[in-house]
Amino acid sequence: MPGIGTTAGEVGRTFRRILIITGVALLLTVLILLVAGAPPFSAFHHLFKGSLGSWVKIAQVLTAWIPLTLCAAGLLFSFRVGLWNIGVEGQVVAGAIAATGVMKMGLLAGMPGLIIVLSFAAALIGGSLWAIIAGLLKTKGGVNEIFGGLGLNFVAHGLTLYLIFGPWRRPGVASMSGTEPFPESLWLPSFFSWRVSPIGIALAAAAILAAGWVLSRTRFGLCLKGIGSNPRAAYLHGLRPARYYVAALALAGGCAGLAGVFQVAGVYHRLIPIISSNYGYLALLVVMLANYRVWGALGVAFFFACLNVGSIQLPMMLHLDSSLSGIIQGTMVLAALVVHGWRNVGTRRTAPSGGGVPNLVKEMP
Repeated sequence: MPGIGTTAGEVGRTFRRILIITGVALLLTVLILLVAGAPPFSAFHHLFKGSLGSWVKIAQVLTAWIPLTLCAAGLLFSFRVGLWNIGVEGQVVAGAIAATGVMKMGLLAGMPGLIIVLSFAAALIGGSLWAIIAGLLKTKGGVNEIFGGLGLNFVAHGLTLYLIFGPWRRPGVASMSGTEPFPESLWLPSFFSWRVSPIGIALAAAAILAAGWVLSRTRFGLCLKGIGSNPRAAYLHGLRPARYYVAALALAGGCAGLAGVFQVAGVYHRLIPIISSNYGYLALLVVMLANYRVWGALGVAFFFACLNVGSIQLPMMLHLDSSLSGIIQGTMVLAALVVHGWRNVGTRRTAPSGGGVPNLVKEMP
């Protein structure tokens, strides 16, 4: 699996790869719009205007970018060690549930500042513990992390519904609107009328920078890379992959949990059934399209946030379904697979055909 580069050359190659993928995706999207009888340039114009056309729209983009970046930052750890952390969606929900529980208990004690701090800590721990369960299922029970993560996602969403319709039900109300809204004293502060939290922006930036530093500058990051490249050879260096699997998932779950508390305290101000907004699944696409690199993840996350916000304009202005943003995201994944396959074909053509060391290294599991 590709590492997280830090040199100018690696950053340049990642940037070029993202540009190629974006270009192919836009071309495929244009073809889809033409087949549907929609004007492509008008659609792209309204997507741009609906996401970056005003400061309010930019604030909405940043509000979507924050949890998406937090999830992506965590996924960099699990991808680096060679794990598909599909359970990141449930880890967001677990963090949101833990934060909501702390806020509800804290309402009786006052001190909103302390409650917010404790809710962040609870979300961090809640997301990590939920991810550790998936790690233990893999290392102790032999359950593939994909199946374990998907199962835990369903459990987390089911627990959310139970709490909303059960112990945390709004007095006299039984609906999908969520729990009782929190008082404004428990909301994350925002920039004047922008409605975007500076705490959330700082948290997302700190998470992605910390992930880049840990993965590229520490022994822990080097160990994750070694295990992800060849877990069997890692034993020869005294490493225990099982421990690093659980540690990487715990870090990923902690970042996802922080995304959950941001959704609760900074966006919806209560727990709702769809509190994750599918940011966990979307973050998987972000990291893959960014070639598993930090700086690429920042840009791709911002692009996806723009698509999610800008697509709201399409039904109103062009009578197109807002699912166009999902089509663009899907075509970007398809374009990434095409570009990746094309590069692999080129690599095989230029690789030595003899039985030397390069071929032996390439065939190592």
